[in-house]
Amino acid sequence: MDREKLQSLFDMTGRVVVVTGGTRGIGRALAEGYVSAGARVVVASRKAEACREAETHLRALGGQAIGVPTHTGRLDDLAELVRRTVEEFGALDVLVNNAATALAQPVGAYTADAWEKSLEVNLRGPVFLTQEALPHLKCSPHAAVLNVLSGGAFMYSAGVSMYAAGKAALLAHTRSAAAEYAQYGIRVNALAPGTVDTDMVRANSEDRVAAMAEIMLLKRMAHPDEMFGPALLLTSDAGSFITGAVLVADGGMVVAR
Repeated sequence: MDREKLQSLFDMTGRVVVVTGGTRGIGRALAEGYVSAGARVVVASRKAEACREAETHLRALGGQAIGVPTHTGRLDDLAELVRRTVEEFGALDVLVNNAATALAQPVGAYTADAWEKSLEVNLRGPVFLTQEALPHLKCSPHAAVLNVLSGGAFMYSAGVSMYAAGKAALLAHTRSAAAEYAQYGIRVNALAPGTVDTDMVRANSEDRVAAMAEIMLLKRMAHPDEMFGPALLLTSDAGSFITGAVLVADGGMVVAR
């Protein structure tokens, strides 16, 4: 393989990528990465102001991008996100289901409302957004779906069990969708980050943040940009023979447990 061929495997020029939760944290880093790789990017987030800011930022990086206010827990919003994407760019090649809520209640003290709110964003949203995108993914020669999970999908997660339950269920759905969508040439994979240095993580106490970093073999949190390499592998031609897989990019957190 020559250098030109190698570079082409990671080239996303002209492809249309949707990133939910794309205005901050991991999602923001992924959106920036895809723009830098040549993709046309749609970022989705609940806040219209954040979407406008992200759109401006990505365009300043030299990319084609739009922001679409979207609550991934609302089915009507999912349909509108797909509609706006195809209206603006004429296609949908890659869907990155990154948006999540870390709503936490202890086991034995769940409220029905909290349970439903957690799962509608962390599970129902990705499942039904993928379903909305399916007709357009079927038309793409480079179709890929990436579900962003968590180390919590594989190990006990005291205090965030609702979040972990949703991510574990999304893992199961990832594998089933990969099996069913393979006939259309659509690849479906998952990325499982460990603790990443985001605003959500920094909202914890300093002691808690330090403890979250300490449990990983690498003894540090990831920078959000470190999630783009794994994501690009799973959604570019470099990963053309990968489907139904989970790439655990967690600094050794699951192994350490």
